[in-house]
Amino acid sequence: MTAATATTDLGEAYSGYLDHLADADEYAATDLAIGLLDAGVPAERVLLDLVAPAQAEVGERWARNEWSVAQEHAATHISEQVVAAVSAHVKPRPTGGRVVVACMDGEWHAPPPRLVAEVLRLRGWQVTFLGASVPAAHLVSYLHRYDAHAVALACALPMRLPYAHRMIEACRRSDVPVVVGGRGFGTDGRWARRLGVAWAPDAPSAAELIADERALRGVPAARAYTAAQLDATVSDLGHIADFLAAAVYVDDPSLFTEFVEWLSGILRSPGVPAGAVVLPLEHYAAALRDFPRAARALALGCAALPGLAR
Repeated sequence: MTAATATTDLGEAYSGYLDHLADADEYAATDLAIGLLDAGVPAERVLLDLVAPAQAEVGERWARNEWSVAQEHAATHISEQVVAAVSAHVKPRPTGGRVVVACMDGEWHAPPPRLVAEVLRLRGWQVTFLGASVPAAHLVSYLHRYDAHAVALACALPMRLPYAHRMIEACRRSDVPVVVGGRGFGTDGRWARRLGVAWAPDAPSAAELIADERALRGVPAARAYTAAQLDATVSDLGHIADFLAAAVYVDDPSLFTEFVEWLSGILRSPGVPAGAVVLPLEHYAAALRDFPRAARALALGCAALPGLAR
């Protein structure tokens, strides 16, 4: 091990790693990363505090026209090789279920979700990384073949949100929870919330969401429903819009709140938590925030369900 690779100072290592990327020196970059592991630096830190920020800087240098496309591609390839070398060196053994990680259809920026995949692998999940631009139909076909605990989907460009929504719904129809990430959903995840899907700003957050069954599945009891039970529940929840429209029409929020209380009781009987009612109420409240009467009825409807544990 050389002095350059023996350091555990990630600041010093970062500078050297960037130099290796600039020189297109794959072997030196890999040796540096493995040297950090041998010196006791956790693999997750090597990935998130060395490779990830360096790759972000590569993108910035390309955007500033300091590096050519060829230089950016060479550096990205090297970082991908380093990620593979780190994973192979650590050799984590899966103790959890299968998590499928993929880019949205039409999304070709694969390094960030690859880092997510490796962090999940380090945390004990059995990870399948499907790579860039996975068509929705192919993803669903894969999910039908393998029993996945969750799907993590990446989107870097907002213009891909219609494709993202299609893939999210396809996964939901396959009864597989979804976590999304990437700048395509907004830097604060606001467009993920608009689509009603769990959003993670970084790899550790994605891992924590996937490990949290309650956060991942808003209504876990519904997983065991028969087709008839599921259809009945969806139908009951669909009446929310009808009763809201009626309450706004006659300008009487009590019409809506009484319905919400009744609906919560009906759904509680088969084991559906009251949080399942709040989720659509919050969705409608966000969509109808510019309509005062509807917003007031929705707020009163939420208030009619005290003590909710979502």
